[in-house]
Amino acid sequence: MSDTYDQLETRSPDRREAELFAALPAQIAHAKANAPYFTRLLADVDPAAIVDRAALATLPVTRKSDLIALQREAPPFGGMTTVAIGRLARVFASPGPIHDPEAHGTDPWRTARALYASGIRGGDLVQNCFAYHLTPAGSMFETGAHALGCAVIPAGVGNTEMQAQVAAHLKPRAYIGTPDFLKIILEKGDELGLDLSSIVIGHLTGGPFLPDARAYYEGRGIAAYQSYGTADLGLVAYETTARAGLVVEEGMIVEIVRPGTGDPVPAGEVGEVVVTTFNQAYPLVRFATGDLSAVLPGESPCGRTNMRLKGWMGRADQTTKVKGMFVHPQQIAEVLRRHPQIGKARLVVGRQDANDTMTLRCESPESGEALAASVRETLAAVTKLKGVVEFAAPGSLPNDGKVIEDARA
Repeated sequence: MSDTYDQLETRSPDRREAELFAALPAQIAHAKANAPYFTRLLADVDPAAIVDRAALATLPVTRKSDLIALQREAPPFGGMTTVAIGRLARVFASPGPIHDPEAHGTDPWRTARALYASGIRGGDLVQNCFAYHLTPAGSMFETGAHALGCAVIPAGVGNTEMQAQVAAHLKPRAYIGTPDFLKIILEKGDELGLDLSSIVIGHLTGGPFLPDARAYYEGRGIAAYQSYGTADLGLVAYETTARAGLVVEEGMIVEIVRPGTGDPVPAGEVGEVVVTTFNQAYPLVRFATGDLSAVLPGESPCGRTNMRLKGWMGRADQTTKVKGMFVHPQQIAEVLRRHPQIGKARLVVGRQDANDTMTLRCESPESGEALAASVRETLAAVTKLKGVVEFAAPGSLPNDGKVIEDARA
């Protein structure tokens, strides 16, 4: 039994990069020609020139946080799909609301790869405890399980007692759902005196998988693995038996950028996850998820060679209200753009004498009052608010992806 889903997972990084970027110009051309939103956004872009990461980084990002407004202005999908709504397989409404399209085809959300890495195989019975109504997670993982050749119990959410009774009777080998709900089902089974020992694999997402939960499942003889994705993109990255970060899915290009910008950060620095997909019906180009992560160096000990992410590390949208005005990460990025001698900055919002305060901490090999005065002037011009400027040694600010830190109690 193979440890990998297919040969794509073990190809050399150079070959993967070459093959992804060989396919990218056609995908961008497809989006530009057939999705009205990208027709406008990429009007001045020559798709044939987007052949590497440097070229890709010149394209504008589309932010998940903007989807609600974009879909309201151009229903149903903001002009981002390339097919009529009646040609889709399913249409979902996620919180917001944001409406998400599902294309026809086998494993359209590409979750089979993650389920396989968790140990799920064709012929297994899996209990899928993600919602099937309106939101896409239930369909995401059912289609992936079907692509593996599994049978699925469409259990959905809630009904804990019935969930435990069904599992005791049908004896699924695997659970798919949020990290905490499996524990609730197992404890209900204990309470009812039911045997749920058939469940030996858990594939978990949709919430933090904390160490105490991992230890609990290990104590119950369950090998639990996590994955990361979004309702717009489907699977982005997944855990393997190496337990060493999350391996990026093969059918996309992932970048980590400085929050509020589209500028890639150095390897290992925390930033926002930006994804370009090869989905023909919903061809998202440089889609900024709003999630923070960082790239782990090297390859996974499990043998998969794709980029690895540290996992979900928080939210990138750090917009904060100061003295009644919103301050955005993009504004801090603009301050840095005007002062290239500053490598990295962090705006700390505090409170003193019943008033909001702002301190812009800047990593820079230069300092002095002249530079501080210039940066203060720029900060005030960009944000319309006055702040203090402090200098720090390069590399001394925390590597946590925060551009704006709200330190008010």
